[in-house]
Amino acid sequence: MLINKEELKKMFVNNVQTMFGKGLEEASTNNKYMALSRVIRDIISKNWLESNKRYTKTGEKQVYYFSMEFLLGRLLDMYLVNGGIKDTCQVALAELGIDLDELEKQESDPGLGNGGLGRLAACFMESMAAVELPGHGCGIRYKYGLFEQKIVDNYQVELPDNWLKDGYAWEFRKPDKAVQVRFGGSIREEWDKGRTRFVHQDYEAVLAVPYDVPLVGYRNNTVNTLRLWSAEAVNDAFDFASFNRGEYLQAMGYQNSVGQISKILYPQDDFYEGRVLRLKQQYFFVSAGLQSIIRRYKLTNPSMKKFPEKVAVHINDTHPAVAVPELMRILMDEEGLSWDDAWAITTKTISYTNHTIMPEALETWTIDMYKALLPRIYMITNEINERFCRMLWDRNPGNWDKIKGMAIIVDGMVHMARLAVVGSHSVNGVAQIHTDILKEHIMRDFHEVYPGKFNNKTNGITHRRWLLKSNPQLAELITDCIGAGWIKRPEELEQFADFADDKKVQDRLRKIKLSNKKILAKYIKEHTGVSVNIHSIFDVHIKRIHSYKRQMLNIFHIMDLYNRLKQNPDLDITPRTYIFAGKAAPGYYIAKQTIKLINVLASVVNKDKDIKNKLKVVFLENYSVSLGEMLFPAADVSEQISTASKEASGTGNMKFMMNGAITIGTLDGANVEIHNAVGDDNIFIFGLTSKEVFDYYLYGGYNVWHLYNNDIRLKTILEQLVNGFFPYEREEFRAIYQSLLSNNDEFFVLQDFDSYAKAHVELDQRYKDKEKWIKMSIQNIAHSGIFSSDRTICQYSKEIWHTRSVDICKGLSCSKH
Repeated sequence: MLINKEELKKMFVNNVQTMFGKGLEEASTNNKYMALSRVIRDIISKNWLESNKRYTKTGEKQVYYFSMEFLLGRLLDMYLVNGGIKDTCQVALAELGIDLDELEKQESDPGLGNGGLGRLAACFMESMAAVELPGHGCGIRYKYGLFEQKIVDNYQVELPDNWLKDGYAWEFRKPDKAVQVRFGGSIREEWDKGRTRFVHQDYEAVLAVPYDVPLVGYRNNTVNTLRLWSAEAVNDAFDFASFNRGEYLQAMGYQNSVGQISKILYPQDDFYEGRVLRLKQQYFFVSAGLQSIIRRYKLTNPSMKKFPEKVAVHINDTHPAVAVPELMRILMDEEGLSWDDAWAITTKTISYTNHTIMPEALETWTIDMYKALLPRIYMITNEINERFCRMLWDRNPGNWDKIKGMAIIVDGMVHMARLAVVGSHSVNGVAQIHTDILKEHIMRDFHEVYPGKFNNKTNGITHRRWLLKSNPQLAELITDCIGAGWIKRPEELEQFADFADDKKVQDRLRKIKLSNKKILAKYIKEHTGVSVNIHSIFDVHIKRIHSYKRQMLNIFHIMDLYNRLKQNPDLDITPRTYIFAGKAAPGYYIAKQTIKLINVLASVVNKDKDIKNKLKVVFLENYSVSLGEMLFPAADVSEQISTASKEASGTGNMKFMMNGAITIGTLDGANVEIHNAVGDDNIFIFGLTSKEVFDYYLYGGYNVWHLYNNDIRLKTILEQLVNGFFPYEREEFRAIYQSLLSNNDEFFVLQDFDSYAKAHVELDQRYKDKEKWIKMSIQNIAHSGIFSSDRTICQYSKEIWHTRSVDICKGLSCSKH
């Protein structure tokens, strides 16, 4: 993007006047933000148009990334950074007496995702544009995000996340690109010109209207598209007669039903209507997306036979697995292809990433629900299953148990992960250990049938947001040491390791970390009232609250430290500030109790003067991308303590590492690869291995009562949950107590406690050696380049999608170089 200072000022002032009828002196901060957004939109739009023209002209294969979540974060600053105009914009606004930072704070975090899945999708979108791949996203434009989290009386309270209340500056509504999606009804078969024709009748029609968000590459003029679908009523659907008779609810029933589809991210699914709505959401955006892709393809390609040569459809986790039968439906029912031709095209087009082995994410639907909501899709899914099971029978005659364990439809349920595996040409895990677990355990039988289909693509993060944008002082230090090439070629970060012994670099890095800790400490004070010691260890644990992520292990260690300090206030430990953030699913009782326990523990520890301010505990509500941008640069310690084998990859671990925090973690997910990258001396590893966990699951032998009775620390901590140790909360945490003792500690919290505590003792000792610690920090930063999503996307492109980059700069006045 090219624009000079005076031109930008002129456009900005003009927008304030024309959009709001005000001069600068009258305009509000939000008015100014909206006016600046319009300037940037206008600049981006030129490159966006040119990108789409180039893609059409070159005919290169394009990627469409289907995901239920896209956790974008604020975009204004990223547009400025990637467009290479941030300095110009900052100076131009300063000359008008305006602080760019204040305008950026006006932007809301889009409520389009929840956690790692959605943030990964956003990182991938940014990297696709950065490496000049023609790649686009497809998702849902949720009116409300997951929820806005408030902590009231130590409890999590969920409020609507109305992120669209003031509009969204970066979306472009495209009503002319709307398509129709059909639910319910029945299928009539008729004979037509020598073949069976399937007619969908008596269905409920929903209009899918796209809202496009531009995705800007780093200084290369590439602008890709994130297309978000909004559900609307078809024009003639309003029941005016019922309305005139005063039957208002009946008249509005259809509109209300339609509006629910794109209303909220992840509706509660512990009741029938919620599960129906989830399936409806998944089919809605998948069907709309595929219809849109095929319509675009046919503008320049008359035959569907070459579709896989021009289009790659990637499904991010199991939610969009219905893409397999939906693409079959379109190819057969609308394009007239035979089953065999449609199946060949579908399997060559679709690829699938599995993100978890947790049962709740390997979705299943009852046949009755699936068939009633998606009658034609059920017919196709059933046929896929029949053909697949016949193939399995031919390979394993008489082995009903194996076939039952692999069937897509079995025991009244439709298994979506199995459908995704069978209907795609590639299945990848997201860290090497996760992929190995898929191949050797969870999907072993499928791997035997399709040995060439399974592969690994370790996750990555966009270093331009999580380092260049979030930690500008550190980015400047790195550039001063090794040059700016790392911004486009993150593997060059490895050169930063050469400066590990440089005293001046060490000193600058210490000052940068302290500066970031001051910013976070100020935020903590303003939002929680807690004053924290900026010279203490900032130990940060930010993740979705879930039993397998083991916030409980961290809590128990804090309780043990507190108990020891109560016995000996002069205990020689470095002061610690433990910082938690993350949301619990509204229906997940133990997770919500975990949040309450953190907050109750904080209320006890933070007020106790006997421990001489050696411990502080903080829970920051409503975790978001923007809050993460403050937390990662300030952290000294990164808590990555999931039960080994349970975390597919993690990406928070990479963000902490990239910002110089030291990992304490199990050999789980990408922790294994971080450990390989930095070596034993620059990470703290503890706990069971994934093999040991699987052995316990397979062969038994774990007895939680043995640990309870033989470790006085654990017995004390567990009893404190129910003996009145916490004021006014005597029985509040009995559910946690029982989940560990009565259920034999499913996630091995107590088993790993001793190893975890010892790792923290070692961590404390290392931190006291300031020079050693800063060298560890430099080594982590230097070896983080391999975890850039640029690397991941290039691997996807080369090994799965078989796509090539497109140079948008040809024929443009380009700011690329």
